[in-house]
Amino acid sequence: MKKCLRCNKQATHHITEIKNGKTVALHLCDQCVGEYLNTVDVGGIPDDLEDPLSIGPIGSIASDSPVESTSEACPKCGMTYKLFRSQGRLGCPHDYQHFHDELIPLLESIHHGETQHVGKIPPKVSEESRKQYELIRLKNELKLAIEEEAYELAAELRDQIQSLNEESSSVEQD
Repeated sequence: MKKCLRCNKQATHHITEIKNGKTVALHLCDQCVGEYLNTVDVGGIPDDLEDPLSIGPIGSIASDSPVESTSEACPKCGMTYKLFRSQGRLGCPHDYQHFHDELIPLLESIHHGETQHVGKIPPKVSEESRKQYELIRLKNELKLAIEEEAYELAAELRDQIQSLNEESSSVEQD
């Protein structure tokens, strides 16, 4: 879901403005769309406003609104942030670091404030892959338990890991 450009609430109105041959999409909540429409002539962005995405609260221009990135192209693949936004795909793994500052707000707006995927395992994953995922998760929890000196929990996790390993090795022997 898109967030409102003015207040970061959920955007419920999507306005496309065309100014000087450029198309600009504005995403606004119920309250801000009314304020926006009252500050401009219907069907037009104010002539003195160069960047419609920077429209902030009434009578001001917000500096923290999403604006087009001014970062340079990735030195590895040549991808620009503008090109990424138009294609929806990054060019190489280095782009995640190169465009980090631009990607974090984008991910937060898409994933309701989260930047890390916490979704489900795909339904058609093999049982072996599920066990591997569980094994990795348990090992990470074990490491954390040891760091926090939670030795009883660590012992339980160790036993679960051993049990999973034994299941895997007995399946391989069959």
